[in-house]
Amino acid sequence: MKTGTKCLIINLIIPLAAGGIAALLTRENMIMFEYIEKPPLSPPQWLFPVAWTILYVLMGIAAYLVCMAHIPNTLKSRAILLYAIQLALNFLWPLVFFNAESFFAALVLLLFMLLFVILTLLSFYKADKKAGCLLLPYLIWTLFATYLNGGVYILN
Repeated sequence: MKTGTKCLIINLIIPLAAGGIAALLTRENMIMFEYIEKPPLSPPQWLFPVAWTILYVLMGIAAYLVCMAHIPNTLKSRAILLYAIQLALNFLWPLVFFNAESFFAALVLLLFMLLFVILTLLSFYKADKKAGCLLLPYLIWTLFATYLNGGVYILN
């Protein structure tokens, strides 16, 4: 297997695994989402895993492009560090929201995640413009998730 192919596969597996493990750890508690008050524009529950799967694939491709970019290692390392931080926050959010049912703490966590998504997007864009653009749907979804989380916090 070529190095580039291996790198792509690894970069796809990392966000998909993080999301998959978080989903496994929270699946028993996701039922509460059916019973809580939600703000207007809340999508149906089936949309969340579909959207997140697409976003994780886009993240993986973007990370792959950064890893393969011909840029100084310091820029590459910074971009990957920011990516890892936002992915860790992404992993923690459903645990706080669904398992702990701490909507305020989840909102605070999501605001930090939003900050790191923006920093990651900008860093990825500097490394490879396509990589940065691939994170735009993730940024938009994270903004929407912040609205939803904020609404849930206020309504419950």
